[in-house]
Amino acid sequence: MSLPPARRPSVLRRTGAFCARHPVWVITAWLLVLAASIAGRHAVGAAYGDEVRLPGSQVSVGADLLERSDPAAGAPGGKVVFHVGSGKVSDHGAGLETTLDRLKDLPHVTTVAAPVTSADGATTYTAVSFDQKLKSLGHAYTERLDAATAPARDAGIGVGYGGDLHDIVRAPADDTASEAIGVSAALFVLLLAFGSVAAALMPLLTALISVGVGLGVVGIVAGTLTFATSAPTLATMIGLGVGIDYALFLITRFRQHLIDGHDPETAVARTTAVSGKAVLVAAVTVAVAMLSLYACGLTMIGRLGLAATVAVVVTALAALTLVPAAMGLVGRRIDVLRVRRRPVAETAGDHDGWHRYARRVARHPWRFFTAGCALVALCAIPLFSMRLGHIDDGAGPAGSTTRNAYDWIADADGPGFGPGVNGPFTVVVDLADATASADQVAGRLTDGLTETDGVARVTPPRPSQDGKILVTTVVPVTGPQSADTDALFATLTDTALPDTLQGTGATAHLTGSTAGQLEFRDTVTERLPVIIGIVLVAAFLLLTLVFRSLVIPLKAVVLNLLTTGASYGVLVAVFQWGWGDDLLGMSEPVPIESYVPMMMFAIVFGLSMDYEIFLLSRIAEEWHATHDNERAVGTGLSLTGRVITCAALIMTAVFLSFTGSPAVVVKMLALGLAVSVVLDATVVRLVLVPSLMFLMGRANWWLPGWLDRRLPQTTV
Repeated sequence: MSLPPARRPSVLRRTGAFCARHPVWVITAWLLVLAASIAGRHAVGAAYGDEVRLPGSQVSVGADLLERSDPAAGAPGGKVVFHVGSGKVSDHGAGLETTLDRLKDLPHVTTVAAPVTSADGATTYTAVSFDQKLKSLGHAYTERLDAATAPARDAGIGVGYGGDLHDIVRAPADDTASEAIGVSAALFVLLLAFGSVAAALMPLLTALISVGVGLGVVGIVAGTLTFATSAPTLATMIGLGVGIDYALFLITRFRQHLIDGHDPETAVARTTAVSGKAVLVAAVTVAVAMLSLYACGLTMIGRLGLAATVAVVVTALAALTLVPAAMGLVGRRIDVLRVRRRPVAETAGDHDGWHRYARRVARHPWRFFTAGCALVALCAIPLFSMRLGHIDDGAGPAGSTTRNAYDWIADADGPGFGPGVNGPFTVVVDLADATASADQVAGRLTDGLTETDGVARVTPPRPSQDGKILVTTVVPVTGPQSADTDALFATLTDTALPDTLQGTGATAHLTGSTAGQLEFRDTVTERLPVIIGIVLVAAFLLLTLVFRSLVIPLKAVVLNLLTTGASYGVLVAVFQWGWGDDLLGMSEPVPIESYVPMMMFAIVFGLSMDYEIFLLSRIAEEWHATHDNERAVGTGLSLTGRVITCAALIMTAVFLSFTGSPAVVVKMLALGLAVSVVLDATVVRLVLVPSLMFLMGRANWWLPGWLDRRLPQTTV
C-alpha cells in the first residue's frame, strides 16, 4: 500500500524556518534597508502640504476666475497684526512705520495694504500679499517675517500673524516627546507581560526598525506625491502600535512552543505558520480599509491612507521575517535577565480563570450581550450631535502668534474688526453671460448681501481690470469655526446669491480659505457612506474567505461598527462638548475636523479587526479540532487573553501619548484610536464576542456547501 504524499510546508512555515536558520543575514538585510530608506528620504526632499482642490466646485471655479481676471485679488496672503495692552499703537513711535517699510522689502511680497486700525487705536493690521503659495515659502521664512517686524516689537508693540500666514509660521509638529512616551510605556507593559528584558526588547526593537523603514518609504514617495503634513505622524502612530502588537503575538506563541519542548527553529516555523497567518490577515484588513479612502475622490485623504498602508505593510513584513529572525537568534535565551521568576506564555490550562469566565458567559449569554450593547450605546450617544467643521486659529495654543492675531482682531471694535474678519468669504461674480450692466449687478449684490442674516459687512463690489468679473468680500458676524458661519455659507450658496442675481444672467461663486474648508467638509460628508460601504464589504469578504463562515464575518462587521460609533461619540463629548479640554491642552471646544471621521472609520475598523482576528483564529483552531463550541470559545479566550490584554495596553499607551501633539487633528485621531482599542479589547472581546458565539452555537460556522466549494483555499 502506497503512502499519501507528504504535505508540503506552507510558505509562511518555510519563511519562518529560513529566517530562524539565517538570522544574521535577515537582520543585516533589514538594517541595510533601514539605512537606505532614511538616506533616500533625505535625498528626494519630501514634500508635505494640506492644500485641497475640488475641481468643478464653486470654490475652485471662483478661484480660477480670480486667477485669470484679477490675480491680485486672488493672491496668497495673510494679516500682520499689531496690538498694545494700553494706549494706542500710534503712541509707540516709528516702530510700526519702519516695520511696514521692511515688510514691503521682503522677497516674494507683492503688496502691503494700508493699515486698518480699531476704534480705540489699540489694534492695527495690514494685509500682506505674496507672489507664490505660502506653503512653498517654508517655515524658514518666519525668520524673515520676524526680522521685518522686529522694530514694532522693540517699540513695545505685540505682533501676530493671521490668516493664511499660519502656513508659514506654524512649525511642523514635533511629536518626538509623544513617541518617546509611547515607547517607554510600551517597554514597561512588555516587561510586565514577558517578565524578561530580552523578550520585552525584541518586539520594541523590531517595531522601531520597521517604523523607521516605513517612514523612509513614505518620505521617498513624498518626493513624488505630496502627502498631508500629518502623514508622517499618522504612519508612526499606526506603525508603532501594530508593529509591537504583531511581534507580541508571535513571540508569545514562540515561547509557548519552547515551553512545550520544541527546539527553537521548529518553534519559530510553527509560530510563523499559524500566528503569522493571523498577522497577515490582520495587516491585509487594515491595508484594505486604509486604501479604501481613495474611493472618496479626495487626493489628500487617499494619500493619508496610503501613508498608513505603507507603515502597516512594512511592519507586517517585519513581523513575518525580522521577528522570526530575532527569535531564531535569541532562541532559548529569550528569558535571560528575568524580572519575574516564572515565564509566562499563552495559557494556564483548561481550568484557568478564562475558562471559568467563558462558562459563566455561556450560562447567561443574553445578560452579557445586553450589558455590552448598553455600554457601547451609551458611549455612542454624543455621536448624534456631531458637527463637522474646520478648526481655526482661535483654538491654537495660547500665546502663539497665530492665536494672538486671531484674538486681537476678533476682540477689537470698529470697521474691519470682529470674529468674522478672521474668515471672510470672497464672492466672485461672473459677468460673461450677464444681461444687466456691471453697475446694476453690483447694486443688487450689495443690497442682497447686506440684508442677509449673519453678514456683518460687505465691501463695495469692484470690477476686475478686464471687466469680466466683480469681486466683493462678505464678512460674517461669527468666526470661521462657528456653526452660524456654516449656516451663512449654506444660505449664501443656496438662496442669497442665486436670488439676488436672478434675472441678471450673472452667476456668483464663493471662494477663499473659509469657503474651501466648508465645501471640503460637505464633500467629505457626502462621500463618507461610500467609504463605509467599501470597507464593510471588503472586510466581510476577506473574513468569509479566512474563517469559512458567513455568521462570524457578519458579527465582526457589526461589532466593529458599534466600536466605531462609540469612538465617534467620545470624540464629540471631549472635543465638541468640551469634556476634558484642559487635560488635552485645548483652550475651547471645537468642531470635529471634517476628515477625521472618515480617517477614523478606516483606521478603527482595520485595527479593531486585529484583536477580533487573533481571538477568532484561536477559537477556530479549537473548533475545527473538537467541534465543541463552548470549549472553543473558552480556549480561545484563555490562549489570547493575556496577550491581547497586553497588546491593547501597549497600543492604547502609544495612541494616548500622541494626544500631547500640538496638532489638534492628531489629538483627535490619537484619542479616538485609543478609545476604540480599549472598547475592542474589553467590551467586544470579553463580552460581545463570546456571548454572541454562545447564542449562535454551531451556526457560527455555517457556510453553504456550494459557496464553500467555490471559495479559494487560503493556505499560506
